[in-house]
Amino acid sequence: MQDWLTMTACDLGRGIGMGRIDPVELTETYLSAIDEHPHSDRIYARVTHDRARSEAAAAQTRAKLGQRLSLLDGVPISWKDLFDTAGIGTEAGSALLKGRVPESDAVVVRNATALGSVCLGKTHMSELAFSGLGLNPITGTPPCVDDEDAVPGGSSSGAGASVAWGLAAGGMGSDTGGSVRIPAAWNNLVGLKTTSGRISLEGVVPLCLRFDTAGPLTRSVEDAAHMLALLEGGTPADLRGASLKGRRFADLQNVAKDDLRDAPRQAFEDAVDRLRDAGAEIVPLEVSELNEAMGLSGLLYTTEAYGLWRDVIEANPDAMYPEILERFRSGKNNSGPDYIAAWSKLKACRAAWDAATSGFDAVLAPTAPILPPNLDRLMNDHEYYVTENLLALRNTRIGNLMGLAALTLPTGTPGCGLMMMGYPGSEEALLRLGSAAEAALA
Repeated sequence: MQDWLTMTACDLGRGIGMGRIDPVELTETYLSAIDEHPHSDRIYARVTHDRARSEAAAAQTRAKLGQRLSLLDGVPISWKDLFDTAGIGTEAGSALLKGRVPESDAVVVRNATALGSVCLGKTHMSELAFSGLGLNPITGTPPCVDDEDAVPGGSSSGAGASVAWGLAAGGMGSDTGGSVRIPAAWNNLVGLKTTSGRISLEGVVPLCLRFDTAGPLTRSVEDAAHMLALLEGGTPADLRGASLKGRRFADLQNVAKDDLRDAPRQAFEDAVDRLRDAGAEIVPLEVSELNEAMGLSGLLYTTEAYGLWRDVIEANPDAMYPEILERFRSGKNNSGPDYIAAWSKLKACRAAWDAATSGFDAVLAPTAPILPPNLDRLMNDHEYYVTENLLALRNTRIGNLMGLAALTLPTGTPGCGLMMMGYPGSEEALLRLGSAAEAALA
């Protein structure tokens, strides 16, 4: 049964469908692994034993009757602690929300439950989702799977750690500037950033409503496709026959290659070579307007984040980790006219991006320009914290600013991901490309 902890979610689902895996035994195996794991309290904020067992028992009955609701019916997954769960604390990694217990599930949780997924619990995250590092001295910092002294990436830190450490078959996270893709890359997982507006955010604690998205962190692209279907109660992308032959990719040169450290650079170059060997055409591309868009991001993010959270924060600022408090407050003095003007400029940058990338199947970039930073140094060196936090999210933020769907894949080099950015709403096509790329990178 211990090998169940490392199997893909879809393989577990197939095992249930063939009668080889019992959903109750599977869930108990995961719950035992969580309860016995030395880092579980740093990964899970709350473990939902009763809910998991009830849902697993229902999945067991459906499996015996041949009435399974989806391939992932009976498969145990984790939820980032900003998705509302009825009667279960949802605190978004912040003491500001301590004791917050929603009365109902978020829409995406309801959708996933209706397709038979089993909720193992709520995972730790960066405070109010406003950091790409995954460092949270307030509620808990999960360990990175390759280096326990390093941060795991955020803000979906526990979501990534739960899968990487074998404590969930898949993790549901959110991505506002890279919060799915960074912990996925730093923990050698697949991470899908969905297009803004595609997935319902009703019942999801917000950070920046115009950039917030929900998406999965998984062990395979197939898993990501099926977990996307869970989120929206839909049908997963058909990945059969996916190929890189004749596919045309842009290799983004500006912004994404700036200050790129040696390991991510080498991993990206090696990955691109393998895609080329599999039949893909790779073309260097610069989009000058992207530089302007990146310059707008600080104003856009901090203004909205502080606007949404100002009253709650200023009622009890001492409850926050000072680095996160400072980041929120940096939006304090931005003006309404400047915010509106910045959005107008960003829309023009998006139009330029669309024109420049229209001849490509996807745009490639290193998921992160850095490896996971050291936790102790982040805690004790303010300048290091600021530098690493901004660099961590620099490349992934391109996808959010341009309004894209994006996918990160493991390259085989620990902590280094390959990011594929597709068109808005192109998740199914992007997942097919990702499936073919995954085979080339294996």
